Amino acid sequence: MTLDIIFYIFIAAIAIAFVYGVMLYNSLVDIKHSVSQAWSNIDILLKQRHDELPKLVETCKQYMGFEQETLKQVIAARSQVASAREAGNIGALGAAESSLRMGLGNLFAVAEDYPELKASEKFQHLQVRITGLENSIADRREFYNEAVKINNVRIEQFPDVIIANWFKFKPRDLLEFSDADKQDVNIGRLFG
Repeated sequence: MTLDIIFYIFIAAIAIAFVYGVMLYNSLVDIKHSVSQAWSNIDILLKQRHDELPKLVETCKQYMGFEQETLKQVIAARSQVASAREAGNIGALGAAESSLRMGLGNLFAVAEDYPELKASEKFQHLQVRITGLENSIADRREFYNEAVKINNVRIEQFPDVIIANWFKFKPRDLLEFSDADKQDVNIGRLFG
């Protein structure tokens, strides 16, 4: 009789361990897909901004004498962002985003010297649209980084680490911008 009880306890322990392992696996899969969804949300906004930037540059080019170097900086940064986004290179994307944000800050600051450009309804619309997209990207970056943090912590915690290693769950990179992007734009230098 005691052998039967020990056998049933052993089978129950194996069943509980199996169910717990399945629950851990499903939880890790859910977290992995949350990271992917958060990245997809950023990617959509990056594509939208990518489509708006040429319109902004063309609007600015219509006003003769506008700072060509500033436009070139925005165009080059836009290309870097697109390349990093398409490659899925989060580190390069952060650096490219920093360049683009700085370029856009310079562009909008320099536009102050061109009253006709600044008064243009098309320029104002594009400025509001791009600024809105920038704010949305910043908001979505927070969600993405939070999802990445949860993913990275869970795949290192015990007992999740066992399932994560067994099924090859990988850590993800945070989307971080450079220190230069976090600093205020030197408006005096732009107008001096």
